[in-house]
Amino acid sequence: MKPKSKNIYWHEGNITKKDRERLAKHRGVCLWFTGLSGSGKSSIARETENLLYEKGIRTYVLDGDNIRHGLNSDLGFSPEDRNENIRRIGEVAKLFVDAGIIVMTAFISPYRQDRDRVRKILNEGEFIEIYVEADLETCEKRDPKGLYKKARLGEIKEFTGISAPYEKPENPELIINTSKETNVKENSKKIVEYLEKNGYLFFTD
Repeated sequence: MKPKSKNIYWHEGNITKKDRERLAKHRGVCLWFTGLSGSGKSSIARETENLLYEKGIRTYVLDGDNIRHGLNSDLGFSPEDRNENIRRIGEVAKLFVDAGIIVMTAFISPYRQDRDRVRKILNEGEFIEIYVEADLETCEKRDPKGLYKKARLGEIKEFTGISAPYEKPENPELIINTSKETNVKENSKKIVEYLEKNGYLFFTD
């Protein structure tokens, strides 16, 4: 999205992303968790953060409900508002990555186009899409917030999986199937192993 004003200019800082990564001794990257409500996105993101923290890695989790309490409190759940919600989150995630932090986003982010747009604003290798897969029946049985019940009763409109669509990722970097693999810590370990294997947890020029 282009700025409305033509009289603003980008200012480069003296300290680069590589400088910040060198100081942190690890790379900045966005772990984008996507999946239905109740699939386990937030739980896995939080546990992944715990495991990385134990390794001295700088992290931050951007969670769907938390963001809507502040930055995106003016947005609803129409398709247009969902698009803007993810656009803003993507821009915030980009700032975290530039700061040399491993940022984790736990959002349903139902539209493939929106997720791909975030991937494009980051550099190659800075966006890791993690599909937290769980079938609708499993998510409804969990229903930790009672949202599916309300959606079935018509109390929540445009609810993903019930009255609004969810577009599965076509080529995610990782798939965690929580219908079959229910151990949160083991699922989080797989993500940390991916980061280790692909060189994100140490910095080399």
